[in-house]
Amino acid sequence: MFRTYSAIDTSPLSKYVMHPAWNTAVKIFPKWVAPNLLTFLGFVCMLVDVVLLMYYDYNMTASGGQPGATPIPRYIFTICGILLFLAYNLDGIDGKQARRLGVSGPLGEMFDHGIDSYIVFLIPFCLFSVFGRDEYSLSVFRGYLVVLSVVLNFYVSHWEKYNTGILYLPWGYDLSMWVSSIMFLVAGLRGPEVYKTHVLGMTFVEALEVAIHATGLFTTLPIAVYNVLLSYKNRTGKMYSLPDALRPIWPMMIMVGTMTSWAVTSQGVIERDLRAFLLLFGTLFSNIASRLIVAEMSEQRCDTISWINVPLVLGVGAAMYLPHCELGILYSLTLFAVCAHIHYGVCVVRQMCDHFKVQCFKVPKDKRK
Repeated sequence: MFRTYSAIDTSPLSKYVMHPAWNTAVKIFPKWVAPNLLTFLGFVCMLVDVVLLMYYDYNMTASGGQPGATPIPRYIFTICGILLFLAYNLDGIDGKQARRLGVSGPLGEMFDHGIDSYIVFLIPFCLFSVFGRDEYSLSVFRGYLVVLSVVLNFYVSHWEKYNTGILYLPWGYDLSMWVSSIMFLVAGLRGPEVYKTHVLGMTFVEALEVAIHATGLFTTLPIAVYNVLLSYKNRTGKMYSLPDALRPIWPMMIMVGTMTSWAVTSQGVIERDLRAFLLLFGTLFSNIASRLIVAEMSEQRCDTISWINVPLVLGVGAAMYLPHCELGILYSLTLFAVCAHIHYGVCVVRQMCDHFKVQCFKVPKDKRK
C-alpha cells in the first residue's frame, strides 16, 4: 500500500516565482517526455558539475591560491552555475509534467526524492571548489560539518513526513538553489577571489557557514518538531508510539557518529582525501534517506539499523587499528557504498515498475495524446 503524496510549499519564492515559471515552461516539453526522464536529466546535470570540478580541482585547492595550484578556468564555474540552475528547474518541472500527463504516482515520488537525497549533498560538494582551502575558507572538518548540516535539513523534513504524512517543503530549498547557482555564476564572471572578503567581522565563507547552521537549528528542526507534535495533538498524523516515531533517527545517528568519529580520531584521512570522504558520507546518507522515503511512502516502519552501516562500522574500526591502511579502507568503503546504493536504487525502481506495471522512462501511449 502506498500513501497518496501530500506536500505543502509556502515559500514565497516558490509560490510566486518558480511555480508560475514551471507551469509555463512545462508546455514546451513534448508529451512523450517522461517526468522521470526530466528528473534523471537534472541529476546528470549535477553529475557533470561534479566530474568537471573533480577533474580541475580534486583537492579543492585551485581557488585557495596555494603555490603550484592551477586555477580553475572561469568558464567552468559558469557552466556549473548554469547546469545547477537547470537541474533545479528540471526538478521542479518533472512534477508539473507528471500532472499534465496524468501519470503521477509513487514511482515518480520515489525517483524524485531519492535523487534529491543525493543532489542535496553534491551541491556543497561542488561549491567547495569556489572557495578553496586557505585563510579565507574553512578547515576541512568544518567543511564536513557544513555538508552534515545541509543533508540533515533534508532528512529532518522527511522524518517529519514519516510521522505526519505531509512533506512540508522548507523555504530554504529554493533560496539555496538560487544562491548556489548565483555564486557559481559570479565566480565565473569575476573569479573566485571575489569571495575572499570579510562580512560582519567574519570571512564570507564563515558568514555562510553560520547561516547554514542557523537555518537548520532555528528553522527546519524546531518547525519539524512542532508539526509532528501538532499532528499528535490533532490526531492527523501516523500516531506512532514514541519508539516508532524516533526509529529513523538511529540509522542516521550511527552513520553520522561513525563518520564524525573517524574524521576526528584518524591520522588525517579527511585532509588527505576530502573528496572521497565526502563521497562516502553522501552516498551512505542518500541510501539511508532513500530507505526512509520508501518507508514513509509505503506506510511501513523505518529500519532501526540500516545494514549499510555494518561494513562502515567494521571498516572504520579496522582503520583505527591499522592507520597506515585507512586511505585504502576509505576507497574500498566508498566503492562499496556507491555500488550498493546503485544496486538498491535500481532494484527499488524495477520492483515498483513491475508492481504498478509501468515503465520508468516511458510515457504510456494513451497518455501522449
